[in-house]
Amino acid sequence: MGLLKIFFSQDPEKIEQKGDAFLKASDWGRAKLEFEKALDALDKTSSDDASKARLRDKLVQAKGALAHEHRQAGENLMEAEYYDEARGFFQLALDLTRDPALISAVEKLMHEIERLTAGDIPMEVPQSDLTPLADDETYTGDQDDETFMALCSALPEEVQEAYLSYGGSFKTGYLALNRGDFDLAADDLSRALEENPAPDSIIPLELATAYLNLKKLDEARRLLETFLQHHPDALPGYQLLCEIYWEIGAFDQAETLLADCPDDLKNSLAYVLLRGETLSQAGSHPETASLYQDFMEAYGWNEPLAIALAGTLETLGDLESARDLYAEIMDQCRSCHTRIDPLIKRRFADISFDLGQHSSAIMEMYLSLVQDDPENAPLYFQKISRIYASMGNEEEARRFRVFAQQAENGKR
Repeated sequence: MGLLKIFFSQDPEKIEQKGDAFLKASDWGRAKLEFEKALDALDKTSSDDASKARLRDKLVQAKGALAHEHRQAGENLMEAEYYDEARGFFQLALDLTRDPALISAVEKLMHEIERLTAGDIPMEVPQSDLTPLADDETYTGDQDDETFMALCSALPEEVQEAYLSYGGSFKTGYLALNRGDFDLAADDLSRALEENPAPDSIIPLELATAYLNLKKLDEARRLLETFLQHHPDALPGYQLLCEIYWEIGAFDQAETLLADCPDDLKNSLAYVLLRGETLSQAGSHPETASLYQDFMEAYGWNEPLAIALAGTLETLGDLESARDLYAEIMDQCRSCHTRIDPLIKRRFADISFDLGQHSSAIMEMYLSLVQDDPENAPLYFQKISRIYASMGNEEEARRFRVFAQQAENGKR
């Protein structure tokens, strides 16, 4: 186990692949954690600016999607008049996003909560009337209580009820897990499991997540195998157990695990993405592409699946098909009047650039990316400079090289 920990813990590419799997499964929170860890590992082991830029892109995507998810959860709570809980979700969204439109929308919702609750005047209780805590009580603070309620309210109702019933050790462990404090999470969730020994408890799923992040693969695997015996329809259990199999190279075991899933799961998007990632991890990229294509032919267009397929086509070297698919994804966003993910826009622009399409349209796309993704502005300015140079306009090429240098200096 110690050798495995040394081998895997410092590999940014492996961590990034885990983040990719969570991203494809729309598990934005765990994707965010993995990309942050990958960036931290890369900062310690490499000066590969391109890889760091790619990871930052993915981190922005995960945080942006998570922010939108928190905003929706907050709106749902607001409609139900759970204003304190809604406010907690809105604050989480603001902490995650840099999207001006989303920030503006969330701030308006928070102002609306203030307006709706303006008449709620809290009672002031004299300090002398407060009941002191008993010796065996622990004060966790209102903020932790609100955050825990906010996190639980985004879960399915039966899971939410279970989590609220598990007690204080589970609450502190679950909060620590969501903060990325995996040592504390493992300690408190282990204690919660002892306090709630029912065989069908959901605690092992969260404890296995903490163990997996601590590279305690054997402990996590045992928990998950037992958990799935009692919850064979819980796809997150399959996701985590597959991750363990990927890390140790046991791809046949991952395939067998997924083949034994209940049939109801096998027709779900999340299952197809998980099986596709398993095939991809095993190097079976043509089979991965066929799986994604067959599912979309049977069930119709799906954006997460199209993104996964485009990435697989890139891996296969079919850049023209990948570019065309990214273009289709952007067209779908335009037709639905939804924001185009900057990462999709960048992949289309970069592939087009690499294929020699040094046109004014691609240049305009890079200019828009400077606004959408200012953290990577130096790279976009460099690409614009090279497009101008290919057009023979050396004056503009030089001007944008200066912009690239200024933007890079501004990041330091």
